[in-house]
Amino acid sequence: MSDLRVRFAPSPTGYLHIGGARTALFNYLLARKEQGTYILRIEDTDVERSTQQSVDAILQAMDWLGLSYDEGPFYQSERFDLYKQKVQQLLDEGKAYKCYCSAETLTQKREAAMERGDKPQYDETCRDLEPRDDDSPYVIRFKSQRAGATSFNDRIKGTITFENTELDDMIIQRTDGTPTYNFVVVIDDAEMGLTQVIRGDDHVNNTPRQIQIYNALGYALPEFAHVPMILGADKKRLSKRHGATSVMDYRVMGYLPEAMVNYLVRLGWSCGDEEIFSMDDLIEKFSLDNVGRSAGVFNPEKLLWLNEHYIKTGDPQRLGELLKEYLEKDGVQITADIDCAEVVKSLQDRSKTMVEMAEKAAFYFSDSLVFDGKAQAKFITAVLGRERCLARLDHAITLAQ
Repeated sequence: MSDLRVRFAPSPTGYLHIGGARTALFNYLLARKEQGTYILRIEDTDVERSTQQSVDAILQAMDWLGLSYDEGPFYQSERFDLYKQKVQQLLDEGKAYKCYCSAETLTQKREAAMERGDKPQYDETCRDLEPRDDDSPYVIRFKSQRAGATSFNDRIKGTITFENTELDDMIIQRTDGTPTYNFVVVIDDAEMGLTQVIRGDDHVNNTPRQIQIYNALGYALPEFAHVPMILGADKKRLSKRHGATSVMDYRVMGYLPEAMVNYLVRLGWSCGDEEIFSMDDLIEKFSLDNVGRSAGVFNPEKLLWLNEHYIKTGDPQRLGELLKEYLEKDGVQITADIDCAEVVKSLQDRSKTMVEMAEKAAFYFSDSLVFDGKAQAKFITAVLGRERCLARLDHAITLAQ
């Protein structure tokens, strides 16, 4: 085992989407290649939106993709005592303060700043106030550095620098006492010993704020790597208008996990001109050095091509077991006298998805034959011709059995 420790940390507010699955995959591949530790953490501090149903959906998707983890799953909701201790530490050291500005007041301040052409940052009204002794509601804000700049070397994007004047005093604890994302993610990553944080580049702007919290709490910094976004064909952020974005939707549509893994890794990573990779291949060849800086474009046709390849080259016995699941979903009764592996062999070269294969395989399990009207009119024009066609079809079914 190496000292490398990486994590995948989804929020359980919905399904595991394509972008999240790719992040999970990149972390998994690096951990397996370097014999490090892969951690799963469920970031459920958003109590109102987090659900057990979403947790289950994420775990199911990771299992389907074959992304096993070494530690976890850990739940942030079970670590609130630790977060409160760290908030109090910052308060005691004068690195955080209570802010009594109401939501209405903050809205007015933001609108006024925008009218002046300024950035809608918090104006530090409460930064140097003495704490009140009454029951006034408050949030707790982190005292960000005012002078200088915050820089970090991103493994994918290179050196990134933010002027500290761009960073206002962010809220680290809400009025109801719950902590905020940018605060708890630092504590968790540090306390869990993360050496590398690989995540989507929509988190780049969060990184300088988090670095300041690392420093304030005396934590060592991990190495950061921000992977590019995934876009639709119109070069806009991938969404439902581009098709299914849930990983498990593709399972329902008849895609194989190895096709999805192969496709996801190629959305931003390359290894020469190679296109087909097994999981073992990926573990051997994966490197952050070959992750590109530009956004990947989701191409459903390429994914379908890969899926067709894996169906054609797949183990008939395994595909036969999968075929049973799709047939049963269609209400087809599986009979023991028909070998599904043999059915698969007869359809592998003509099926792009398992759903398509199930549709073509249904007649093997039917007690009666239903002819397509147009085909019947064209090819079965006489009683004798019809009988001959039926005889040939019976013969084909016998051979398949």
